[in-house]
Amino acid sequence: MLYVSNTLTRKKEEFHSITPGKVLFYHCGPTVYWTQHIGNLRGMTMGDLLRRSLEYLGYDVTHVRNYTDVGHLTSDSDTGEDKMEKGAKREGKTPDEIAKKYIDLFEHDTKALNLLEPTNKPRATEYIGQMIDLIATLLSKGFAYTTDLAVYFDVMKFASYTNLSHQQMDKLQEGAGKADVSDPRKIHAADFALWFFKAGVHANALQFWPSPFQSLLVRDGVGFPGWHIECSAMCKALLGDSIDIHLGGVEHIPVHHTNEIAQSEAANGVKFVSYWLHNEHLLVDDKKMAKSEGTGFSLAEVIDHGYDPIVLRYFFLQSHYRSKQNFTWEAMDGAKKALGELRIKRSDWERDGGGVGGGGEPFRKQFIEALSDDINIPKALGVVWEMTKAEMASAEKLALLVEFDRVLGLGLIAWKEEDIPLEITKLVEKRNTLRNNKKFSQSDSIRKQIEEMGYMIEDGPSGVRVVKKH
Repeated sequence: MLYVSNTLTRKKEEFHSITPGKVLFYHCGPTVYWTQHIGNLRGMTMGDLLRRSLEYLGYDVTHVRNYTDVGHLTSDSDTGEDKMEKGAKREGKTPDEIAKKYIDLFEHDTKALNLLEPTNKPRATEYIGQMIDLIATLLSKGFAYTTDLAVYFDVMKFASYTNLSHQQMDKLQEGAGKADVSDPRKIHAADFALWFFKAGVHANALQFWPSPFQSLLVRDGVGFPGWHIECSAMCKALLGDSIDIHLGGVEHIPVHHTNEIAQSEAANGVKFVSYWLHNEHLLVDDKKMAKSEGTGFSLAEVIDHGYDPIVLRYFFLQSHYRSKQNFTWEAMDGAKKALGELRIKRSDWERDGGGVGGGGEPFRKQFIEALSDDINIPKALGVVWEMTKAEMASAEKLALLVEFDRVLGLGLIAWKEEDIPLEITKLVEKRNTLRNNKKFSQSDSIRKQIEEMGYMIEDGPSGVRVVKKH
């Protein structure tokens, strides 16, 4: 049986899907106003590993990962500038042009990291009608109210509002009736916007749509949706009122995901998500990633440092999704070496091709047990390495490695060594000679020259291998 850690109950629970054999899976995707840093890409990779694991375990997965291209303010609550408009002003483009640019870049990065394509990749701006319908339902049921500036969800009307976040409602109640700096007519400090009118601080909004909602300032309802309602509407439209798994970063627990539950369950009258899974953050040198400190690395910067994107994926495999992971260039060197060794073994086993199968079943069982224990990818990776050292036929090892890579996603299924040009071979020989003579500075210069020519050197216990960058 599969067990997963459910944030809603704070327990590791046996997984039971709504429909046996099928999984409805929603993953909070990026706000596409900027290049995604590798911390965000780690979150996306965790979603990919979850999906791959479920499929390996026999489930038919419908996977939705959205793009937020409107309504996400610079604060996770209801204050600040819209991130899409901020990006548009920064680059002198329209919000739609910004969205296209950064969606294309994000998809280039996810392809380089070998992430599977989701079943659906909705953009929020394509579901404005569904959002309006959902808000109208909340108003008709008495869960929402209107001010001059927005339509808000009334958190005090939803009794289980803090079930996910485990915040104390009496602390939230202390803000009830107090004036909000952005909207003094807001009833409760924790009430969140479902629809912003094109008024007040948002009077000059670049993205807006008509709606049936009215205020004294905006009679035609023109405005734009709040961030939280977008995920609820897209999830409902593509997966239904109730889903099996919702995944996102831990930072979304107290606000975004808490609000998703409230508005979805209030509108639809049924449980929204059975299992809430949350991935932890990626650190850099044991500190929070920060653009201001130059540590908000993009995938392009990782590549510029000489690493194949799949090396970064291998690095991500080494930490459980619920654990923080510390990024260092030394750790990347270790991942690069380990991936190189796996590639060498794969090539050697294929070249050997001898023997018959028969010894792999214990490793397959251990691999499944690792995945079944809250998608424990690091443990599953350890099973792979134990398998490589076992007394088994090369053909059996190759078959298991290819099978396990359906989950790991390291591209080992189709990995092939390519013919190396004579010019590169001569440089490698020259580097080997320099290394043997302990002239390491000069040998490193040769390595860099080889990498600039599109090839990578992998030093492993079986010797030196040269591979073309992919």
